Amino acid sequence: MMDLNQSIWASMLVPLVGAVLIYIFKSQKRIIEIVFVGTALCLLGVTVSIVKLGDAVFHQTITLFEFIDSVPFAFHLEPLGILYACVASGLWLVTTIYAIGYMNANKEKHLARFYICFCIAMLAVMGIAYAANLLTLFIFYEVLTLSTYPLVAHKGTDTAKAGARVYLGILLSTSIGFLLIAILWTWSATGTLDFTPGGILEDKLSNELLVLLFALYAFGIGKAALMPFHRWLPSAMVAPTPVSALLHAVAVVKAGVFCVLKVTVYVFGIDLLQTSDANIPIVWVATATMLLASLVAIQQDNFKARLAYSTISQLAYIVLGAALATTTSIIGSSMHLATHAVGKITLFFCAGAIYTATKKTLVSELNGLGRTMPFTFTAYTIAAVSIIGLPPLVGSWSKWFLIDGAVSADQLIIAVAFLISTVLNIIYLVPIATNGFLLKPDDGNTKINEAPFAVVMPLCVTAVLCFVMFFFMPVIYEFLS
Repeated sequence: MMDLNQSIWASMLVPLVGAVLIYIFKSQKRIIEIVFVGTALCLLGVTVSIVKLGDAVFHQTITLFEFIDSVPFAFHLEPLGILYACVASGLWLVTTIYAIGYMNANKEKHLARFYICFCIAMLAVMGIAYAANLLTLFIFYEVLTLSTYPLVAHKGTDTAKAGARVYLGILLSTSIGFLLIAILWTWSATGTLDFTPGGILEDKLSNELLVLLFALYAFGIGKAALMPFHRWLPSAMVAPTPVSALLHAVAVVKAGVFCVLKVTVYVFGIDLLQTSDANIPIVWVATATMLLASLVAIQQDNFKARLAYSTISQLAYIVLGAALATTTSIIGSSMHLATHAVGKITLFFCAGAIYTATKKTLVSELNGLGRTMPFTFTAYTIAAVSIIGLPPLVGSWSKWFLIDGAVSADQLIIAVAFLISTVLNIIYLVPIATNGFLLKPDDGNTKINEAPFAVVMPLCVTAVLCFVMFFFMPVIYEFLS
């Protein structure tokens, strides 16, 4: 078994080596596909080996070098980071298979560049998951933005380029204009940027300044998509569906909410947020985002746009749980990072499968397709019910803890807002399934017409995970506790 140092290095090197090999064999399609899947398998194996190291290695730091005194380029392990790494590496494996099937079925070009950017994005995700301080996290956060920009612009059309510019512009402007300032301010006030249990800001700033600093972090982490800095996410829907899956479930948005959780727990600390009320403005911003994004989702006829606004709403769940700053809400947010990932990746896989088989992209065009695409629509239904939060599907766990966290924080209005959001989830997700199964196809054709196996198989796997993970969430709860 690898030790801590070897394991963290392997997490970075495996995606990097995969990217280099894909570049070397870029003209040989089958070889780069094998390398792409092999890289994902190896990264998952490395992540499993890290889990096996156990909690004895928690908060041990691996320092590569120091930028300046007391600010090293360093990595460490802690439960939240390991959970994020497990979610990302596990779902990346199914995404690689799905991506190959989707790209081949839709005759997409520039495959080598596409797969290379995927690999670099996963390198950045591992760096974010294991970062020991804010500066190390910031570097990989920016690498993730830059490596996913070509994926958003992949199709090369004017629409794709415009969407990619919005994507890059908002994420870079928020990270440089807000997040970097927050990091520099934190270092000036504390002399350190290390992630420390209990936080590093106690007695360092007044309550008024803590409110401003927490807001800088919340809005500066633009990948969390709090309104009004959310437009990059629907703009990025011009990308191929495997990229949408990467953005919404595996890497980008989950990196955003993961960073919010890290800052909440290890920079501010739960106790400081509770006593200073620095979290209250973000509580209300996240609540508004959660409800408004759901209302916008209801109005979207484009399937991927509806799912995009759904993601904005669901990310607000995680930010809201972090901002509530109770043990229960923090655990609920951490759980939601995993439960939403497996549900939402299934929904995007289904959207891609429908497009591959029928070239349909509008919700109004999906009537009766459940009869011709039973596997896809059954998977969609399972994932939708999980996102809504009904047992025995995994999404029910995190939603319960988030509502309980709001109650324990004496925020009954927020608890009601969670319930209202659940009703809105039903309104924009369930009709797609019911109309798909209960109505007749618009063209009268009832012949089975599923997407290719490599596209349908991954969505079936993740749909099953929505059910199976329900029974393993107590283990994750104990781990996070």
